[in-house]
Amino acid sequence: MLTAVQRYFTKQKFSTRCNILVIVFSRKGMNYKQRKSVRWLVLILLVVAIKVLSIKPSWVETIYTYGVYPFIARVQRVLLGWVPFSIGDIFYVLVLLSIFIICIKGLKAFYKRRISRSTFRRGVVRVIFFWALIFVAFYGLWGLNYSRQGIASQLNLEEKKYAYNDLDTLVHLLHTRLNHHASQITPAIRDSFKSKRNLFKSAPQMYTIAEKQYPFLKYKNYSVKPSLFSYIGNYFGFQGYYNPFTGEAQVNTTIPLCLEPFVTAHEIAHQLGYAKESEANFVGFLACRLHPSEHFKYSVYFEMFQYAIKELHYVDSVRAQSYLQTLHPLVQKDIRECREFYQKYSNPIEPYIAEAYSYFLKANNQPKGKASYNEVVMWLIAYYKRYGTTAI
Repeated sequence: MLTAVQRYFTKQKFSTRCNILVIVFSRKGMNYKQRKSVRWLVLILLVVAIKVLSIKPSWVETIYTYGVYPFIARVQRVLLGWVPFSIGDIFYVLVLLSIFIICIKGLKAFYKRRISRSTFRRGVVRVIFFWALIFVAFYGLWGLNYSRQGIASQLNLEEKKYAYNDLDTLVHLLHTRLNHHASQITPAIRDSFKSKRNLFKSAPQMYTIAEKQYPFLKYKNYSVKPSLFSYIGNYFGFQGYYNPFTGEAQVNTTIPLCLEPFVTAHEIAHQLGYAKESEANFVGFLACRLHPSEHFKYSVYFEMFQYAIKELHYVDSVRAQSYLQTLHPLVQKDIRECREFYQKYSNPIEPYIAEAYSYFLKANNQPKGKASYNEVVMWLIAYYKRYGTTAI
C-alpha cells in the first residue's frame, strides 16, 4: 500500500519532502538506524503528549477517562476476563525474570571485562527506552486517570478540611451501621463466602445496582481474579491490586473474610478509572453498601469504620475508645483477627515496600502517600453533608 501511495505522490509531482515521508514510514524504505530513530521519535512524542494532557484535569476527564480509556478497558476485559487465572501476574513474573537474566548476563560480562564503552552506552540507551516504553504503556492504558477530575466533579463534593464535630458524626453513623449489619451476619452467611467462586460471582451485582443511582459506575465485562502472589503479598502488606497492562483486578484471597468483599469493590473502582486510592475507596463504598448480601454490607462498613476511627483517635483517643468498646462482639472479634493476621506476616522488608509505594503515590497526585487511603474520610463527610446522614 505504501508503494502505491509513493507512486501517487510521484505521479502528482509533489515535493521531494512528501516522498521522503513515505520512505521514512515504509519499513522497506528504511534501514535499521532509521527505524530506530522513528521508534524513538514516536516514543518521545507519546511521552510529551501524556505529560501535556495530564496538565489539565478537565482535558483528562473528557478526552481520556470518558473518551479513550473506556474502549481500552473494555477490550482488555473482553480479551482476558474469561481466563480463570491472572495473566497479568504471569506477565509480571516473565518481566522480572527477563530483567534478572539480563542483569546476570551484564554482571558476568562486566566481571570478564567484555563491556566496551560503546556496548555500555548501547545498554544505557536500551534501559532508557525500556522505561520510557513502560511509562507510555502505564499512563496510556490507565495511569492518566490519576490526573482526572474524579468523584468531586461527578457528585459536586467539596475537597476541604473537616471539623471535629463532622468527624465525630461520621464515626457515630458508621458505628451504628456496622453494629446493625454485624447483628445480621450468621455463620452460614460467612461460610458461604469461604468459596472464592461465590465471592467473585456475586461481586458484579453491587455495581449493577449502583449504576441505577450513579450512571457513571456502569461496569461491564467482569475481570476480577485471585492473585497468584497472595501469600507473598501478605509479607508486602497488600490486599489487592490492579494491573493496567492487562485490565485485570487481583484480590489477595488469603486475607480475613471480612475484608474480601470491600477489597473487591475497591479494585473494580480502579478498573472504572478511579486511580486515586481515596476515590477508589469511596467508590467502593458507594457500590458495596448496596449489595443485597449482609456480608458485603458488613465488609464495607467495617473498612470505613477503621479509617474513620483512626482519624478520630488522632484528635480524641478517649472518644475513639468509647466507640471501640461498644462495638458488636463480631466486630471486635474481626478486629482482633485482622490485627493478628498482619502481625503474623510482619517482617523487616515491609516498611521499605510501604515507603517505596508511598513515593509512587506521591508521584501520582497523592501527596500523602499511603495515608491517601484515609482521605476517604473526607469524601464520606463531604457526601453526608451534601446529601444527608441517611446517605451514609
